Amino acid sequence: MTAEADSDPRRASAPRPPKPPKRSRIGDLSMRVVYRVLAVAVVLVVAAVAVVAALVLSGTSDRPGEVSSGQVAAPPAATPSPGSSPPSASPSVSPSASAVSASASASASASGSPEASASPSPSTLDGVARDRSAIVAALADSRVPDLPRDKKLARLYGKAHHKGKRVLKDRRSGVWFARLSKPWKIFGASPFSTKQVLPKVKGAPVRAMVVSCPVPIQAQRRAKDTALLAARWTLNHHPEDSRISWLASQPIKKGWLLTYKVKYKVKGKARFSVAAVAVTNGSASRPAMVFVTIPDVQRPYWRDVNTVVSSVKPK
Repeated sequence: MTAEADSDPRRASAPRPPKPPKRSRIGDLSMRVVYRVLAVAVVLVVAAVAVVAALVLSGTSDRPGEVSSGQVAAPPAATPSPGSSPPSASPSVSPSASAVSASASASASASGSPEASASPSPSTLDGVARDRSAIVAALADSRVPDLPRDKKLARLYGKAHHKGKRVLKDRRSGVWFARLSKPWKIFGASPFSTKQVLPKVKGAPVRAMVVSCPVPIQAQRRAKDTALLAARWTLNHHPEDSRISWLASQPIKKGWLLTYKVKYKVKGKARFSVAAVAVTNGSASRPAMVFVTIPDVQRPYWRDVNTVVSSVKPK
């Protein structure tokens, strides 16, 4: 029976059918297809995120005044004033120059001196020199001595010519000061904003005058330094080879005053003028300058230097 049963083809066991492929829960799709779709989707999402991030960073760095993360914006280049030397082509500031400016500002703040209060505030520093290169150049000029210690201007010889407290208003420069009486008179101001003069003296190379205008040099962080550069600039209105000899150096409201002798020669004879420069931060975009000079041949009017500089008021 056993042999017969084994030889009976009807009783032989049939081969097992193959297992059906594993199906996902998403319809009839196989899991292999689902995994491939998910992998492609992940790659596309990562690529899209990378493109968006690159565009955001690129757009941010291209905006004026903004930089991408990890960079430090360089300060804007200062706008040059008439008569000043042109700034460097590069808008960035060297580390050494920044260190000098920072140390100067820190020392002024720590000392609590009048000079510190006379310096322009950070909100008025647009167009102000970021280093002391102009000061170094000025002090290297043999015509200009080192700045003196702070010293108030003494009363000069002569008589004041100022009646009724009359005021000359220079709105362009943002400063008011005394309008002197006869024989002083208003004269053609160009290239200044205002100008007062005395009658010419025969043989005198310098005409007595009081003028005002925005500073014709680049403003500095310290008002005292701005006054130094302005005083040096005034040598353009004195005989060639004129030299400065300081008389006084003192703070004024929102600025600084330097008073000095300008020494020169006329036909081989030593002569001089008494001059003063007052710089102050008024309502204009640049500090105002009031400049007065009176030659020794008109010494009875020297007291008007006191009158003018003591009346300077920023507006």
